Amino acid sequence: MTPRYQVRADFDARSIVVYQAYAPVIAEGALRAGRFVAPFSFDRMTWIKPSLMWLMHRSNWARRAGQERVLAVRMTREGWEEALSRAVLTTADPAAVARAAVHVQWDPERSLRGAALNHYSIQVGIGRRLIRTFTDDWIVNLTDLTPRIRKASALIQTGHAARARRLFPAERAYPMPRALEVVVSPGS
Repeated sequence: MTPRYQVRADFDARSIVVYQAYAPVIAEGALRAGRFVAPFSFDRMTWIKPSLMWLMHRSNWARRAGQERVLAVRMTREGWEEALSRAVLTTADPAAVARAAVHVQWDPERSLRGAALNHYSIQVGIGRRLIRTFTDDWIVNLTDLTPRIRKASALIQTGHAARARRLFPAERAYPMPRALEVVVSPGS
């Protein structure tokens, strides 16, 4: 049985993939530059999600206005863990949340068809004080997943969910350092 709160992601020894959905103008500029550039906003929190299914739910399969392009953001594990070490759960004391450089919240994971599951996916909000570190130091590369997302959505709509599932990366339990488990666990 899947633990109720567990970071699941596509990762390797040095990096982890998180996902974001953007308007085409932001995605195209970022893909050309190989990093986020204007009109990406460096003045507001940006949310990263290691669950592609959750992002598909959130962006309505890249059909929601302003979220038509889905990017896989490969970032260093060192950066990921640094972000989590600075995180505060959004359910914490409001003053602590206001001061935090990084916010963490848990939302129900989603099935391929969008149904809420009985376990949760982590969402990590990188605040203004860390945005430049995230964009300039932690990101390894950016990949446009939009064509794959559109193909998977069409397969699901035509009754070929098993074929669609093969288009998505395997997400497995991320080995959280014990010190970070307390920071991100809603039960602590």
